[in-house]
Amino acid sequence: MKLLVKNIGTIVGIDASGRARVSGADMDRLETLDDAWLAAEEGRIVAFGRMADLPADAAADETVDAEGGMLFPSFCDSHTHLVYAGSREQEFLDKIHGLSYEEIARRGGGILNSADRLHATSEEELYRQAMERVREIARMGTGAVEIKSGYGLTTEDELKMLRVICRIRETVPLEVRATFLGAHAVGRAYAGRQAAYVDLVCDEMLPAVAREGLADFVDVFCDRGFFTVDETVRILRAGAKYGLRAKIHANELDVSGGVQAGVAEGALSVDHLERMGAAEIAALQGSETMPTLLPGAAFFLGMSYPPARDMIAAGLGVALASDYNPGSSPSGNMRMVASLASIRMRMTPAEALNAATLNSACAMGLSCDFGSITVGKVANFFLTAPMPSVEFLLYAYTTPLIRRVFLRGREFTA
Repeated sequence: MKLLVKNIGTIVGIDASGRARVSGADMDRLETLDDAWLAAEEGRIVAFGRMADLPADAAADETVDAEGGMLFPSFCDSHTHLVYAGSREQEFLDKIHGLSYEEIARRGGGILNSADRLHATSEEELYRQAMERVREIARMGTGAVEIKSGYGLTTEDELKMLRVICRIRETVPLEVRATFLGAHAVGRAYAGRQAAYVDLVCDEMLPAVAREGLADFVDVFCDRGFFTVDETVRILRAGAKYGLRAKIHANELDVSGGVQAGVAEGALSVDHLERMGAAEIAALQGSETMPTLLPGAAFFLGMSYPPARDMIAAGLGVALASDYNPGSSPSGNMRMVASLASIRMRMTPAEALNAATLNSACAMGLSCDFGSITVGKVANFFLTAPMPSVEFLLYAYTTPLIRRVFLRGREFTA
């Protein structure tokens, strides 16, 4: 099938360099093209240019009039937990009444609460609930997403989550990556026996995940009150034996050493990073590890935001992701995430958009095919209403500006 989009006010996020990521001062640059057209064939971008140069004999199976709206590459969301059962609004009230994230967890809430709910939920119902969220994020402009397990905390329930993620991957046009996060917390049956739980993750869960080919990555919550650096390294190395590249939750609650461990173990990304200092930034310099910031979680929990400006000034690239989950970031709206990055972390709109597209694709190992408007890449993009500027997309953060979404060269209407 060949798609032709005409009368585009501005194409945003063009990149012909072939780079995997954008870093430092380059993050503040977005290539654009005004009064444009774009063609896609068999799900990939094949050409684009100015309307004045559109061949008179250009033919397509479907022609779309953008009516002067802008065309952006789809958002790439490299950190979500969107497979979960039910909701946790009681903890929302607990936070309003002054309880901290750690206090809620100690009272049996948080991750263990979600694990209890997931255990009692069938695989079919879990899939149904997750698909509602997947359709929601697609309508809001996300075209590639990473989804973690981690609300199972037993071998069978972790496998149940990962099977649901794989089923999602098979049934939606979004690009989906699956991450095994058995080390999200210590399961209730192992309370007070954390070392034994780590043994379970390494000796039983990971081999079972590998046998079924259910995951692309392995992740660990390396932070105060969760898993130590030594435990994290052991789990990451166990995952590496099965070809699972590392991703780490790090430095959300404290300066945990997780950043340095991630870099040392060749992690694709280290995520959260609300607690960052010069040593962590220095560790990331020159590495292939992508620092991934989750401002939705900082916003919802009332925590400090990651020092994005310091990281960019040090020459790093940063990615943005939603952390969509029931307890600390119950939203997968990547446009809102990019707006928060500008409002609360002082990232320019260009920096935020690069972070939410190409760099977040890089944090999933997908930037060769996603994250920019590039000939040969997958035709994932969205069209907006006519806008006065690129910046307006993040400035008017609740205005319903996204009009049409295209995934693999076809309009998404579900």
